This record gives sequence, C-alpha cells and structure tokens, in this order.
Amino acid sequence: MSKDLTTSKIDRQNILNNPYAIEEVRTATGISGIVFEGEFKFLKDQLAKFFEVEPRTIDRYIENNTEELSTNGYEVLRGNRLKDFKLALKSGDVNDMNVVNKSPQVGVFNFRAFLDLAMLLTESDRAKTLRGVILDIVIDTVNKKTGGGTKYINQRDEDFVVNFLRGEDYRKEFTDALRDYVEMGKAKYPIYTDKVYKSIFKENAQEYRQILKLHDKQNVRETMYAEVLLLISSFEVGFAEVLKNESEKLGRKLAPFEVDSLFAEFESQRLWLPQIQDARTKMASRDLGFRDALHIRLKEYINAIPPTDFERFLGEKSKDLSARLEEMSDVFKRLKDRQ
Repeated sequence: MSKDLTTSKIDRQNILNNPYAIEEVRTATGISGIVFEGEFKFLKDQLAKFFEVEPRTIDRYIENNTEELSTNGYEVLRGNRLKDFKLALKSGDVNDMNVVNKSPQVGVFNFRAFLDLAMLLTESDRAKTLRGVILDIVIDTVNKKTGGGTKYINQRDEDFVVNFLRGEDYRKEFTDALRDYVEMGKAKYPIYTDKVYKSIFKENAQEYRQILKLHDKQNVRETMYAEVLLLISSFEVGFAEVLKNESEKLGRKLAPFEVDSLFAEFESQRLWLPQIQDARTKMASRDLGFRDALHIRLKEYINAIPPTDFERFLGEKSKDLSARLEEMSDVFKRLKDRQ
C-alpha cells in the first residue's frame, strides 16, 4: 500500500527507528552539518535554506510537532552545552554565527530529526523528493537484509525455530484431545484451530492467508512471529487439558455445544489479556511495517516498530531459516542420539 509520510506518524517512526535504513539514507544524501558531540547538527536557518522555505515555516513545524521532533533528536541547547556548540561553530562555515552568539538558547536538529522534518514538510519540493528517496532506500534495505522478500521475515528471529518446533508438539496434544474427547467429525480440527486464532488475533486461518497473500499449500504458522506461536501453543495445550479433564469427569466425549462453552470460559480468563494484547501489537505493527500487510481488525494495536525489532529481524543476530537450521543441526543430532 502507498505511504503518505506527511500524514502517518507510524510510517515516519518506522523509518526513523530503522538504523540500517537511516545509515543508507545518510550515505545516499551525503548531507553534512556542524559536528557536535560526535554527530552532525543542523540549525533552523540551514534547514530553511536547504528545503527552500522560510524560517518561520520551520518554526511552525517545530511548534506543531515538538514532541515527535524532540523524540527523534531535535533539542534546544542552553548553558554550557550552548557554549560548547558555539565553539564548534567557529570551526564551521556558518553564516548565522552572529545570530547564534546573541541567543540565550538555540534549537538544533540531528540527522534523524532532519529526516523527520523532511517527512513532515508539505511546502517543500525538496522535501517531497527526499521522501521518495527515503521510501526507496527503506524498501531496498529491507529486501537486501531479507534476501528479497519479507513473507518469512519472522523466521529470521532466533526464537522462531524453538517456538515453532515446540509448538508442533503442543499442537499434537491439542489435536489428540480433539480426537479423543470431542464427539464430532474431522471438521472439528479446523473449527477449533480457528477459535484459537480468532481469540488471539481476531482472524481465522483463511482471513490470515488473504492478508499475507499466502497460497493454499503454505503453512500459516511458518509465517507467524515467535511470540504469537508461543501464545497459540499455550492456548492449545491448556485447552487440551480442559477437554481431557471434562471428558473424564463426565465419562464420555463432549458435544460441540459443551466444547464451545468450555472454550468461551477458557479464553475469557484475565491471565490471557496481557499476552493477547502484546501478541496483537507485535503482529499488527510488524506486519504493517515489515510486510506492508494491514490487519484491519487489529488496527487499534498498530504502533511504530521499536529499534530492537529492526535489530532482531535485520541485524547481526538475524538469519534466514536455512542458516539457522544448519547452525542447530548439531543440537538436533545430539537430541536424536539421546532417544
């Protein structure tokens, strides 16, 4: 889906939280400023000239977006830090040195705040051009890191393999419980699997497939994040125990209406609430930011992707599944030898 960076704070923050994309943008633009405290700083008048707008336009954006710009590196220097900044200015070619010298405080942008301003400005053609460059670089950076696609970006997480494999064992406990304790045909397996999915992320398997554009033969769980898989496993193994206990208490298999009643009680336990909210937030936010996939029913849970997630899925610890499995092959072999 197309992104309008001037109107979407989440899209802007997803870019600014991605250190790999920011570094690529820094290299591509080649923009330099005043070196202060180990990074480039930019004065308001410098940015006004760069974006070909009036300084009062920059002032208006600062006033209307103070919290966001400050979060991303805009700050007002005072006291000793301002004195140190003025010393740094002396070694740079800054035309407004006299104005800065007379000011008791000076607002400065770092590179991230500069990019944030570029994504906010609607009056500048240069800002519009830069937004296009930023979006192209972000897409290229993610594609390079993931080998050309994000459908299985979840598998680059070091926790994915363990949670997926454990989940297969818990899944078997769940399907065995449905087989042994529920009086119903084969339809019970997809029906109660969907109940688990809808309880956790408000979508059944088919709806999830459509949002992620999965083919019929693609396993939906292979595209799910480790935290979501862990919560699904908790639901399935926990409800398997509920079915077992109730069936043994009654001395017979359970009718569908009894299973539905038990599940309604099971899913409404407040112990699930923090985990469900966390899973929905991670799933909705990551899928929109990484996969450009919008879960409409989870729209209220969408946040910016935190910097730690970019490291988790794109950084040094992230690996594609084949590399991860090769790395773990010795572990699998030892486990097999013990059996």
